[in-house]
Amino acid sequence: MKRIMFVFLSFIAFSCADIDRSFDKEVGNTKLTANVKYNPESNLDSLGIVLRDQGTPVANYVHAVRSGNLLFLSGKGPKQASGKNIVGKLGKELSLEEGYAAAREAGINQLSVLKMELGNLNKVKRIVSVHGMVNATSDFKDHSKIINGYSDLMVAVFGENGKHTRAAVGMGSLPGNMAVEVEMIVEVYE
Repeated sequence: MKRIMFVFLSFIAFSCADIDRSFDKEVGNTKLTANVKYNPESNLDSLGIVLRDQGTPVANYVHAVRSGNLLFLSGKGPKQASGKNIVGKLGKELSLEEGYAAAREAGINQLSVLKMELGNLNKVKRIVSVHGMVNATSDFKDHSKIINGYSDLMVAVFGENGKHTRAAVGMGSLPGNMAVEVEMIVEVYE
């Protein structure tokens, strides 16, 4: 009876693409699903976010590397749809609000990489870890408030699966004087 129930639940779980596959009830080594909608693609649309082509890296690196069911994404800055980065130093040229917006732009760029790599954001199981770097003066103390722009976006798109571990650190400078740079580790469905 347990085996029949397991097969039935597994069939239901994997036949619905927009069902949350991260429900934590386990039978054997398989996680079962709950009837909770998980649809980052739809969330992206409802937020009015348009993803952008990230082009080819200009140096000797790649946008992402997959190892098993983990994707390691290279750092992305706050390049806007216009193609221009948000530049400046927090605590000097940029306000907290401008820094938050810059981190959100970096998040849109990382979502663009994820879409390019996976074809569909619904293949993201969870955002695992975020490392946010803030171009700041030596006396700036609100790094976490800046990187919240990135973290808040991940939660808006992926819900609870967007919550992650995080570092938010200050840097004396960043390439091209961009305001922030963020790298990320993502777990994907196999």
